[in-house]
Amino acid sequence: TMPRKRKLLAQLSALQSDSSFPSFDALGNLNTKPGGDSSPKSSKYFAAEKKNSFHLEADFFNQPCISLAKSFLGQILVRKLPDGRELWGRIVETEAYLGGEDEASHSKGGKQTQRNAAMFMKPGTLYVYQIYGIHFCMNVSSQGEGAAVLLRSLEPLQGLDVMREMRSASRKGPTKLLKDWQLCNGPSKLCQAFGIDKTFDQRDLTQDAAIWMVPGPDLPGQPDVVATTRIGIGNRGEWTQKPLRFYLRGNRFVSVVDKKMEREMAAVGQLSCS
Repeated sequence: TMPRKRKLLAQLSALQSDSSFPSFDALGNLNTKPGGDSSPKSSKYFAAEKKNSFHLEADFFNQPCISLAKSFLGQILVRKLPDGRELWGRIVETEAYLGGEDEASHSKGGKQTQRNAAMFMKPGTLYVYQIYGIHFCMNVSSQGEGAAVLLRSLEPLQGLDVMREMRSASRKGPTKLLKDWQLCNGPSKLCQAFGIDKTFDQRDLTQDAAIWMVPGPDLPGQPDVVATTRIGIGNRGEWTQKPLRFYLRGNRFVSVVDKKMEREMAAVGQLSCS
């Protein structure tokens, strides 16, 4: 809804402001819901730097893969273009790829190649690969040998006109004007919108000047997160059915909604309240 988005943007502009860093206490308050759990969520991960922004630090990325995939939801991806403009998007959908044992992972069997080397690097390293010889997908390494999280969808917050231009430039033939929800609702779409290509492979999200993450001011609670099966991995036995895709329930910027799983969650919720 627009009021929620306006509030989010206001909080983010405060984060960007040189002189108005929220205190750690304020950040803790931003990350809790009224009437909900009042404990600050992972405030130790948020460090004020001289870059005039709160960056998510190395400790944040140093989590087990599934934990990191869930923790990404609600956080903000920032891309600084060569001309200085910044694109901001809220992460609303991720997938976890667990490394050696995971039959759908590029590092299954613990196999390390030139292509997937970033999956074996320190947590917070970008793994960018190409699909169908044209599109790019962006992952972030986590704890665990060869484990990484795919960023599937973003809710665009800042620089939407630039995202629209970059998405249109990458599409062939006459194109309709893309709606806001179509800009980043898929892994290759978000890479197009943010200008992410193979040159970003093996970059460090905690150190890079062109791409980083800042803590989202509106982080979800457990009931807001849907856990369901991953998309487009083909038949990988039991791994095809494992609930390793996570998205924000009710967010229209998510690529694929699992209505059946959402109904099941709602039914369980009603039962627990009775």
